[in-house]
Amino acid sequence: MVTITTENIMQLYNATVTQEFTISPAGFHNNSSVNQTNGFKCINPDTVKWLETFQPGFLWIIFILGTIENAFVLIVLCFHKSRCSVAEIYLANMAFADLMFVSSLPFWAINISNGFEWPFGLFLCKAVNTTSYMNFYSSIYFLTLVSIDRYLALVKTMSLGRMRRTTCAKWNSFIIWMCALFICLPTMIFRNLQYFKEFNITACSLDYPTPYWHPANNCLLNTVGFLIPLCVITYCTTQIIKALRSNNLQKLKLIQTERKATLLVLAVLLLFVICWLPFQISTLIDTICYIAQNLECLEEINDIVTQIAIYCAFSNSCLNPVLYVIVGKHFQKKAVEFYKELIPERCRKSQSVKTENSLDTLRTSISSEYLRKKSVLPLSQ
Repeated sequence: MVTITTENIMQLYNATVTQEFTISPAGFHNNSSVNQTNGFKCINPDTVKWLETFQPGFLWIIFILGTIENAFVLIVLCFHKSRCSVAEIYLANMAFADLMFVSSLPFWAINISNGFEWPFGLFLCKAVNTTSYMNFYSSIYFLTLVSIDRYLALVKTMSLGRMRRTTCAKWNSFIIWMCALFICLPTMIFRNLQYFKEFNITACSLDYPTPYWHPANNCLLNTVGFLIPLCVITYCTTQIIKALRSNNLQKLKLIQTERKATLLVLAVLLLFVICWLPFQISTLIDTICYIAQNLECLEEINDIVTQIAIYCAFSNSCLNPVLYVIVGKHFQKKAVEFYKELIPERCRKSQSVKTENSLDTLRTSISSEYLRKKSVLPLSQ
């Protein structure tokens, strides 16, 4: 089997993240002796080789951490005795989206290690990519709904209370999932198993009917997938910060509770922007390179930058649960209460009896010592 270097990176970029490339045999950059002269002009081939080697291990790490952490968040939020708030419903859906996403990463880790020979069949080729693609759109719009909920809680506290009902939140979540699935339809349709004779592999790749799908998909990512929700989030966030600084609101006890929840939301929003902004910038550069078609050096450099941006974006799926534990005081309380309930009642009673007996012994010892001293003192007088 012929070794693939740059295309490994491009194919991984295609498969596991949202940006999708039209793959054709002519697009492959081969590092073998067959095509050694057509190597890289502007980047060090060792960098590409290092990224190719690094990818499977990184994907496995993200899969393990993301699965454990997001499963923990879902268990606490879904099985706690108290009902989830509106913001928690959205955050639970986001954790579920991240869990779906990290569950798809082992397929691509194995695929990369296998030289991009896809061994899992056509159904999983479509399903794994659709799952990966849905994660990005659903996550950003669940965050948008969370920021809108915080805006309604702190800024429009009286006028739009009906929109903060849990029933409404569940319907909103359903609509987000359906819209994300609709946007993923091109991925479901055009992802196919394609045989590349030059490299003797059958790869899971995109087969767009026309080349214009590629820049159109990039524009969809930049606008619908980032720019529009970012504008909504920015507006809500600025209004929330103003409300939190208001002296009138700070006096209300209810607002103090909402403020704690809002700090967690703002931290999650900031983390998402930091993790995904580099990827959005690289997507925009890719569109420029596609339109210009004479920026070979920029295209090669952007391929490397894109991989680093992808690692940053992937990390978001396992960093959110860490934020819930560190910043989310209400989540911490729920987690402690939930796992206390898992401890058998007999163990808790036994522990409480031991504690009570220890206290009784301590009290008896102190009382005896006090009486002994009291009886000795008169004699000394």
